[in-house]
Amino acid sequence: MDFTLTERETYFRDRVKAFIDRHVVPRTSEYHEQVEKGERWKIVPVIEELKPVARAQGLWNFFMPPHSGQAHVDDSFAFEGTQLTNLEYALCAEEMGRSHWASEVFNCSAPDTGNMEVLHRYGTREHKARWLKPLMDGEIRSAFLMTEPDVASSDATNIQTSMVRDGDHYVINGRKWWSSGVGDPRCKVAIVMGKTNPDAARHSQQSQILVPLDTPGVRIERMLSVYGYDHAPHGHGEVVLEDVRVPVDNLLLGEGRGFEIAQGRLGPGRIHHCMRTIGTAEAALEAMCKRLVSRVAFGKRIADHSIWEQRVAEARSNLEMMRLLCLKAADMMDKAGNKSAQNEIAMIKAMGPRMALQIVDDAIQAHGGMGVSGDTFLASAWAGLRTLRFADGPDEVHNRAIARAEFGKYGDYKADRPSSGDLAAAR
Repeated sequence: MDFTLTERETYFRDRVKAFIDRHVVPRTSEYHEQVEKGERWKIVPVIEELKPVARAQGLWNFFMPPHSGQAHVDDSFAFEGTQLTNLEYALCAEEMGRSHWASEVFNCSAPDTGNMEVLHRYGTREHKARWLKPLMDGEIRSAFLMTEPDVASSDATNIQTSMVRDGDHYVINGRKWWSSGVGDPRCKVAIVMGKTNPDAARHSQQSQILVPLDTPGVRIERMLSVYGYDHAPHGHGEVVLEDVRVPVDNLLLGEGRGFEIAQGRLGPGRIHHCMRTIGTAEAALEAMCKRLVSRVAFGKRIADHSIWEQRVAEARSNLEMMRLLCLKAADMMDKAGNKSAQNEIAMIKAMGPRMALQIVDDAIQAHGGMGVSGDTFLASAWAGLRTLRFADGPDEVHNRAIARAEFGKYGDYKADRPSSGDLAAAR
C-alpha cells in the first residue's frame, strides 16, 4: 500500500496552502472588521477582492469530480472550474478548513458546492443557464431547504412540506429551518425538498424543486443562532413557504425522485465537511501547542505537565487516523463510486466532528479564559463544529447504517446450543 501523494495531488494542495498563507491569513483581521461593521447580512469586500485572484490562478471550483457526469440530462453545458478527484480535493479542503472563510474565496463553500453538483447532474439546460452559470462564477449564492422544525428530520421521510401540482405550476406550503445561506443578500435560489405524492411508496413521495427566493410567499421568518453566534454574513434561517407558486419546469429530475437526488448530493457533501473539519482540528492543535509551550504554571511549562502530554498525543493520533479514513473514503469514491464508500463516508461523518470537537475543547481548556472569549477562533470553531453532528444526518443515523452493515455480515449465523457434555468438558 503506497501512501505517497502524486505530483498532481501535491501540486494543488501546496498551491491552495500557499494562496491561503499569502492572501487569506494576512487579511483575517480585515475580514473580521468588515463583518462586524454595519449590517450583519452583507457581502464582505475582502472575499470579493480575493475571488478573481484565486480564479485567475486556476484555484476555482475544485469540488466537482471529473467523472461526476450528467447521466440524466443534456451534457452540452460544460462545468467551469478546475475539477479535482475526491482525493485531490480532500487535501485542498483540509487546507481551506484552517480558515473558516477561505472556502468561499475558491468558490468551494457549502451549500453552493452541493447545489452546483445537483444542477450539473440533474438540471436542464435552462436551469443551468439561469442558476448554475452565476453560481460557477461566484456571482450569486444558493440554499438547500430540507430540514423542518415540526418533525424529526433525521428521518427525511417525515418531511411535511407539500408540493401540489396546479396546472403548469406547483404550489408549495411548508416551513423549513437551518437553511444555510439565506441571510446572504446574494442568495437567489433554493433547492426545496417536499412531498408531491404522500400516497406513494415511502421513498418516492418526495421531490426537489428550484425556488427563486424572490417568489411571492417565500418569507425568511428569522435567522437562527448557534450557541449564541449568528454566523453572519452566511448564517442559517427559518423559512416559511406559503402558497409559493413555481413553474413545473423548475422540478428537478421528476416527481418522486427527491431521495435519489439527495443521496447524490449528500454523499460528497458529507465528506467535504469532514475534510474541512480536519483542517480546523489541525489549526486548533497548533494553537494549543503554542499556548502550552509558551506559558508557565506551578514552576514549569504547561506543556511539561503530564495531562497535557496525554491530550496532545491523543489529538495527534486521532487526527492521523481520521485523515487516513477520510482519504480512504475519497479514494473509494473516485475508484468505485459513492455507493461503494457509503460505510466509510458514514464513519468519517460520525467520527470526524466528534474528534475535532475534542481537540478544539482541549485547546480551549489550554487557553483558559481566553479560549471561551472572542480573542481566538476556538469558541466560534467549537460552535460551528458542533452543528456538524446534526448536519447531513445526525451521528445516530450514520452509526445505525454502520452497525447494520456490520450485522449484515453475520445475518445467517445461528449459535449452536452446547450439550451438557460440552459444558462439563469446558469445566
